[in-house]
Amino acid sequence: MIAKKFSFKHFTIITLLTSIWIHISEVFRYFVFVMPRVKSFFDNQQGIAEMDFGIFAIWGFWDTILTSVLVFVIWFYSGVFGNSNRSTLISGTIVWVAVFVIFWVATANMGLSDWEILWITLPLSWLEMIVGAWIASKLYKKYENDYV
Repeated sequence: MIAKKFSFKHFTIITLLTSIWIHISEVFRYFVFVMPRVKSFFDNQQGIAEMDFGIFAIWGFWDTILTSVLVFVIWFYSGVFGNSNRSTLISGTIVWVAVFVIFWVATANMGLSDWEILWITLPLSWLEMIVGAWIASKLYKKYENDYV
């Protein structure tokens, strides 16, 4: 059972370890699937979907916030319903809908991407969140004995 009392130390460690997966997944999805399609959508205009150090740093910050939210939702949901595969699936899906579905639907709705990109980005980002939730769930189980 996940601890009812929130441990900032464990939360930080789990967030940092889980963020390794999130960072790798985000970078892979962007460079392999998203960037080429966004550039194509904007007829390869200069400066669209480019990556430099400043943007990469902001992206790293975004990934860390995303991971923090995911790890917190796992802790919260599993604390109420138990640390199970079902909790992992539901927690990952909640974060996915709240972040990725809203982002990509809004982006396409504003004409900043093609609607077709959702067929690629949404399933891959859902998989990213489920794997991230699974990692966080297993790491929380590692710390279960600290609360007994």
